[in-house]
Amino acid sequence: MINSIFGNSGWSMITDALITVIPALICITIHELAHGFTAYRLGDRTAKDMGRLTLNPIRHIDVIGMLMLLVFKFGWAKPVPVDMRNFKKPRLGMAVTAFAGPLSNTALAAVILFVYGLVFVPLGGLFGPAPGRIILSIIERTAYLSVALAVFNLIPFPPLDGSKVLFSFLSDRMYFKLMHYERYGIFILLIIMNTPVFSMTVGCLTVELYNILFVIARTAFGFVN
Repeated sequence: MINSIFGNSGWSMITDALITVIPALICITIHELAHGFTAYRLGDRTAKDMGRLTLNPIRHIDVIGMLMLLVFKFGWAKPVPVDMRNFKKPRLGMAVTAFAGPLSNTALAAVILFVYGLVFVPLGGLFGPAPGRIILSIIERTAYLSVALAVFNLIPFPPLDGSKVLFSFLSDRMYFKLMHYERYGIFILLIIMNTPVFSMTVGCLTVELYNILFVIARTAFGFVN
């Protein structure tokens, strides 16, 4: 959409970067805050003591991850520290804490799409003034990125959240053995993400979930996109 607003000018590159960065900051902040807050409620103060229970995105930014996002459209945030030994039931607590991230992103996407429906007409829709279209683009991309982050993190592969949920059903010996190797999982994930299997599974699930939330929002507010 952004190219149709500003063409291929340098200003277009700046606005495109903003439309990438702003949604990313919102989504990762909510995601990491959800992890930290859930851990805190379950008895682990690690994130709170390190100042990570905040909506300030700067506290959650990983510099390299943000640069990767700008250049390759794939990045990451600074993980919220969690000490599962502080949970009454360590593995269950870790699973609930991990699941809170994707759940928060799904809820965020639903709320953002409702906001999209509320402001769509006042901002002039897809054919209104450029500023309004930029705002709509940011809102819509925030919702889509939030859904994508939720689905991606539910993959049961370390170090993603889904692995912590799945591993909670394993024996203690197997659980800690797999968690020990989770630091190497990101390299395998990078390979998997560039295969057709990834787009056919995670990509399709992301689109389907987003479309469901979008239809609900469109029905509720009667806007057309």
